[in-house]
Amino acid sequence: MLSKDTVKALFSNLETGHSDQFFERVRDDVDWTVMGTHPLAGHYRSKRAFLDATFARLGKVLKDGVILKVVDLHVDGDVAIVELRALSTANNGKPFDNTYCWVCTFDRDGRIAKVRAYLDSALVARLIEENE
Repeated sequence: MLSKDTVKALFSNLETGHSDQFFERVRDDVDWTVMGTHPLAGHYRSKRAFLDATFARLGKVLKDGVILKVVDLHVDGDVAIVELRALSTANNGKPFDNTYCWVCTFDRDGRIAKVRAYLDSALVARLIEENE
């Protein structure tokens, strides 16, 4: 059974710069949708496709890469709803203070199988436009 403590421990890797440890618990065939109308929005059908289109791209425009802090989380069955906040600085020196809500479905092995990610589209579009 998925627990709040397990989810919090997993997501803490995104706060400490250990995103590789977080993504070890994401299925290779994850179904990940980034909602919105911005350059990173899309439906990704693999971990590699998601990482290449989002985290790798953000890593090039954020001074210290993507650092996400857990604000709150809720767990119900195999679904975790995780509110996150970006704690990053863009290459142009401006703060990238975005908020996210990830709705994550876990499989029987405790790995993330599906994500719907919501965020501030205008802020992401401005970040990309000003820093790429």
